[in-house]
Amino acid sequence: MKIYGLQKMTLLDYPGRIACTVFLSGCDMRCPFCHNSGLAAGREEPVMTEEELLGFLRKRQGLLEGVAVTGGEPLLREETLELLKKIRELGYPVKLDTNGTHPDRLRRALSEGLAQYVAMDLKNSPDRYAETVGLERFDLAPVRESAALLMESGTDYEFRTTVVREFHNESSFRAMGEWIRGAARYFLQPFTDRDTVPRRGLTAPDREELQAWAEIMRGYVREVGIRGNS
Repeated sequence: MKIYGLQKMTLLDYPGRIACTVFLSGCDMRCPFCHNSGLAAGREEPVMTEEELLGFLRKRQGLLEGVAVTGGEPLLREETLELLKKIRELGYPVKLDTNGTHPDRLRRALSEGLAQYVAMDLKNSPDRYAETVGLERFDLAPVRESAALLMESGTDYEFRTTVVREFHNESSFRAMGEWIRGAARYFLQPFTDRDTVPRRGLTAPDREELQAWAEIMRGYVREVGIRGNS
């Protein structure tokens, strides 16, 4: 398996741990606000082989406290589960990012102990999901299944939403709150514009809006926070 990016150390990507972040290629969504659009579309070149990554991790044993695996969508390919298994065999806890479109692979990752922390994107309210992920049509059933799996799994997890003024409003958060009622943890992440974002002109809500929407989510989720600057 090819690796498309490696951040050798991060204090942000794996909550509570000094970790590295591994980037995999490809995604089944085309979110207009995606920061890794080239990676998601498969336009980037790999930076190392799987064996080179594992060699790096062997050398960092005792220094790094975890490995965050992200994309793109890591669960797009079955072989990602084998990579997670090899990382776990080196003794590293794994934090897995996912958009929830592959519940069968997520179920395996959870049941086989391949991920110790899962961060799942909740893109928007169900009625605006297709628009928000950049597709004409979108089957929400797999995402609903993945969300339910996480909430029932016993594995540490969070839901998170990249908040974009052009896509989100108060009703978005009321609908998402109803969807994940009783969830353990949820974060709002204000959109940040970058050159890699597919659609120009998108903006972040202001701090007051974010705080109001976070307060809505607190009526449904036990722990709610805002990440990033806005």
